Amino acid sequence: MSRIAKIHRATRETEVLIDLELDGTGQADIQTGLGFYDHLLHHVAHHGLFDLRIRATGDLHIDEHHTVEDVAISLGQALDTALGDRSGIARMGDAFVPMDEALAHVVVDLSGRAYAVFEGAFGTPQVGQLATSLVPHALESLATHARMNLHTRVLYGRDDHHKAEAVFKALGRALDVATRLDPRRTGVPSTKGTLA
Repeated sequence: MSRIAKIHRATRETEVLIDLELDGTGQADIQTGLGFYDHLLHHVAHHGLFDLRIRATGDLHIDEHHTVEDVAISLGQALDTALGDRSGIARMGDAFVPMDEALAHVVVDLSGRAYAVFEGAFGTPQVGQLATSLVPHALESLATHARMNLHTRVLYGRDDHHKAEAVFKALGRALDVATRLDPRRTGVPSTKGTLA
């Protein structure tokens, strides 16, 4: 079973192209025009063992909001597409990840229902070209379009770069667990017999 997706999203504000293979080796080729965002998304692919290619252009002359949001929307759609009917997957996964003095915990449930919770605080308005306020917004957009529960906690830390990096590494690790196929599982992982 091939678990891949190709997404093309074009609006008056952005254009996003995504190629995703869930059963990859962690190869990432990401260009959004926002270096720190590329860095974070690279961690999702690397630690999730997904092959991920992203090309995004957007109205960065205004600010980074539309590009960050539309890449997250498109990545969520790619996850949803690649998962198909979600038969045989583990469905739930979580990961604690430290990054020096920072610690993040991410829990996902690929339930077919969208919900996002973010607990944590950043001490600076931005890291590189990325507004730190967009970190929880990107995660919410991702969760909505991947149709998953996504709970994120930044337990502690001093450096905002480290906090954000720990979050995205943990997201990759949690998604790796949740998207894995379990050979013992037949059908969708729900006692209802259906997801959502």
